[in-house]
Amino acid sequence: MKKIRFMDVSFRDGFQSCFGARVKTEDFLPALEAAVHAGTDNFEIGGGARFQSLYFYCEEDAFTMMDEARKVVGPDINLQTLSRGANVVGLVSQSRDIIDLHARLFKKHGITTIRNFDALMDVRNLSYSGQCIHDAGLRHQVVVAMMGLPPGLQESYCHTPQFYLDKLREILDAEIPFDSVAFKDASGTTTPAIVHETIKGARKMLPEGTEIQFHTHDTAGMGVACNYAAITGGADIIDLSMAPVSGGTAEVDILTMWQRLRGTEYTLDIDQEKYLEVEALFIDQMYKYYMPPEATAVNPVISFSPMPGGALTANTQMMRDNNTLHLFPAVINNMREVVVKGGFGASVTPVSQFYFQQAFANTIQGHWKKITDGYGKMVLGYFGKTPARPDDEVVRLASEQLGLPPTVEDVHDINDRNPELGVAYNKSLLHEANIPQTDENIFIAATCGAKGIAFLQGDCSTGIRYKADIAVEIKATPRAEVVAAYHEAHKHDIHQEEVNHRLKDLFSKLPPAAPVAPPGASKVISMAGNFTVFVDGAPFTVSFAEGSAINPQTVALPSAEGSPEAHHPHPGTPVPAVMPGNVFSIAVKLGDEVREGEEVAIIEAMKMENSVKAPCGGRILSITVAKGDSVGMGETMMTIG
Repeated sequence: MKKIRFMDVSFRDGFQSCFGARVKTEDFLPALEAAVHAGTDNFEIGGGARFQSLYFYCEEDAFTMMDEARKVVGPDINLQTLSRGANVVGLVSQSRDIIDLHARLFKKHGITTIRNFDALMDVRNLSYSGQCIHDAGLRHQVVVAMMGLPPGLQESYCHTPQFYLDKLREILDAEIPFDSVAFKDASGTTTPAIVHETIKGARKMLPEGTEIQFHTHDTAGMGVACNYAAITGGADIIDLSMAPVSGGTAEVDILTMWQRLRGTEYTLDIDQEKYLEVEALFIDQMYKYYMPPEATAVNPVISFSPMPGGALTANTQMMRDNNTLHLFPAVINNMREVVVKGGFGASVTPVSQFYFQQAFANTIQGHWKKITDGYGKMVLGYFGKTPARPDDEVVRLASEQLGLPPTVEDVHDINDRNPELGVAYNKSLLHEANIPQTDENIFIAATCGAKGIAFLQGDCSTGIRYKADIAVEIKATPRAEVVAAYHEAHKHDIHQEEVNHRLKDLFSKLPPAAPVAPPGASKVISMAGNFTVFVDGAPFTVSFAEGSAINPQTVALPSAEGSPEAHHPHPGTPVPAVMPGNVFSIAVKLGDEVREGEEVAIIEAMKMENSVKAPCGGRILSITVAKGDSVGMGETMMTIG
């Protein structure tokens, strides 16, 4: 009976898939230790989104997290991280000195192996990063990135077994040093037949004894079948996870796969009773975290518009933050065309995020009206060569809007010439901010940008969603207002009964007060205070005295013609939000003179920084938002007159 090894990805990809990568280190270390005692010797522990997320959302340092994990597991356990080739752990590709620094720092902080992939499968992007990983004394696991194409396309080569084996041949011909090979399907959309044929072919091509690992998600419901197809094709290791971060957008559960192999010629060789105990402990530790209902659900639509499990929940979390979750079905539907016209790069970060951002923009701003920065640079060649030629019209639009010509140049050479990339530039940023110029701080600044600098200055805030995710604010707030705010924030959640359940759980931890309205009942919401409402896009201020209330089932907005200020609109030209999101920065002050087209603010949405430009020249008459505020599509941010 052949023993199949597995890597437990609970503490990186599991977190990313189910919690948007937003989990505190102290909350998972006991489960990590218990898993080691149960017999696991191979873990994915960081990299990917679990680098930036710690600085952006968790108020933690990723290097400290790695150190703590190594301390818990001891010296002999394999701790593996995920790297995005020339992008290392960010969405922006880096210069050579930062790529080299990445490998040396991860070795310093206890990492054993780095899994290294490129979503476009441009082998140039794997070559330099792979050499750096090898030279740093780490094990290099080189990746062939996989994805199932949406049905009904005429494409007959990209993402077929022959395509993947040709890419493996390119890796071998480039003489990239590696210790193992992984076939990685982040979206879980590759069919079992293609998985089997690809790995069977790779086994024949690779030198005898080369370790082959397979990675997939259960997002489209094919995880168990694809894992078994990989095993029968010759894979030595598969990626699995533990409950509560298994199934659906995450990987197949360890116990589920053990059960699948019973009665076959293969086994995981685990003590299933021990793993039942570890999963029970892990479930208990993760209980306080909000689990989006889509996180562990099988979604057959993903086969038509491949969205990686590790990105799906992170994106829906951001959409919740921006009150745009109701647009998710339309965005996913628009992804199919975005993938096709973008050149068929594998739907894995950063390309999956580029796909999603462009599909989001197509949904919000109109079909191909706005080419997003990442997607545009991708089709123009600034992240490498796409598997197929991108759509000519999209390339033209991207070149026109971004002011960049198409290129086939090596991205490392492009980035090395960029004066705003590299160690020297990031040292200067740290110097200006009066932050120590350590290697770690240089890397944080390079990969996390302004948010990384802010973290190092102590300016950070949590973005973690707990089941009681507004507990900090509610203690000094009347209960009726909390109910109103909570229902507003979660009005697009898929399961409203769960919203009410979370509210009950929330209030059970507070001093006694008015009861929460039961599901289906009309709730009366306190309206004391000043509010801005928008009628036909125009802002109106409405004041309610203490004790005022409304029933949301009976309220109706006044018409613009009948509103008190309809005939006396605010002076000046409004500057509307270009899309829903959070105000990242404001570039002007009251009284400033601006030119038409000048950037006056930046809105952050879906990991994109969207420039807000002055619609006309003039003086800033009012600013109605502040940094960090949430804004809706078209909401007036300031006026110019």
